[in-house]
Amino acid sequence: MSSIEKRLISRIQNFLLFPLLLSTLTSPLSANERILKIGAIPDQNQEILDRRFNLFSAVLRKELGVKVKYVPVFNYVAAVSGFKTKDLDLVWFGGLSGVQARIETPNSFVLAQRDIDKEFKSVFIVNKKLKIDSANNINDLKKLKNLRFTFGSENSTSGRLMPQHFLNLADIKITDFKNKRASFSGSHDATIALVNSGSFDAGALNKQIWDRNVRTNSKRIKNLELFWVTPSYADYHWLVQGNLDEFYRKGFTDELKSIILNLDIKDSEHKKILEMFGARKFIQANEAQYKDIEIIARKLKKIR
Repeated sequence: MSSIEKRLISRIQNFLLFPLLLSTLTSPLSANERILKIGAIPDQNQEILDRRFNLFSAVLRKELGVKVKYVPVFNYVAAVSGFKTKDLDLVWFGGLSGVQARIETPNSFVLAQRDIDKEFKSVFIVNKKLKIDSANNINDLKKLKNLRFTFGSENSTSGRLMPQHFLNLADIKITDFKNKRASFSGSHDATIALVNSGSFDAGALNKQIWDRNVRTNSKRIKNLELFWVTPSYADYHWLVQGNLDEFYRKGFTDELKSIILNLDIKDSEHKKILEMFGARKFIQANEAQYKDIEIIARKLKKIR
C-alpha cells in the first residue's frame, strides 16, 4: 500500500470517528461529573467572599457527594446574568438582585435566608468633619442636601434601592445632592472607604457590614459618624434553579435546602461559615417576602 493510500485511509477513519468524538464531548454530564456552581453578588471585598463561599462549597461537597465550585463574578449584573443563563445553580443574592434574577429565570425559587435577613436595615453615614447631628427621624435626611453622596452598587438593595426609597419618602431627590448627582462606589466596603477618606461627605450601606467594622475595624471608620438607621425590610437570600433534581437525583434540592437550614453554630466548621455570613442560622424564606422589594424596584425603574 502506497503512502498516499495510507494517508487517505487515515483521513477516512478520522472522518468516521469525528461524530462519535463530538457526541462524547457534547453529551450531558452524569450527576457525578456535573459541577454544582455557587455564585454570590460581590457586595464586599473579594477576599472575604472567597473565604466564605469556598468553605461553604466544601461543606456542600461533603454532604451532597457531588462536585461543587464557587464561581466569583465581577458585579451584580453578572450574578443575575449567570443565573439567568444557568451558568450558576445556587446564588447568594440581595433582595433586589434576587428579584431581578428570579423574574428572568423561570422555575427558580427562594431557598433560604439568614436569621438577620427577615428584618434587615441600611445605615446612612457622614464624615465627622461636617459636624452634622445624627438624624432623629426620616425627615432629618434633608440635612444631606447639597452634600457629596455615594451609594454602593447601583443594583444593591441595602446600598442603593432602600436608601433611595427612604430618601424619596423624605422628599429628597438625587438632584438634591451636590452637582445634582449621587455616585456609586461599587460595594459597601468601598462606600466606607470613600466617606472615611473625605472623598464623599455621606453615603449609605448595609447595616451588617457597618456593625462589623464598628466591632473589628475601628481604624477604618475613625472619621465616620452613624447618621441614621432605616426601618427594616427583607433582603439577602439563596436563590436556586428549579431543575437540579433532573441533573442529580430526586429530592436533591430538598437535600440542599436541608443542609443550609441545618448549619449548626455548635459545629466548629458550621460556626465558621455562619460567622462569615454574620448569622446564627439560616431560616425558611419565600418569594412573598420580597414583593415589597419588587414594588419599590419597579417604582424606581430598577425592574421594568
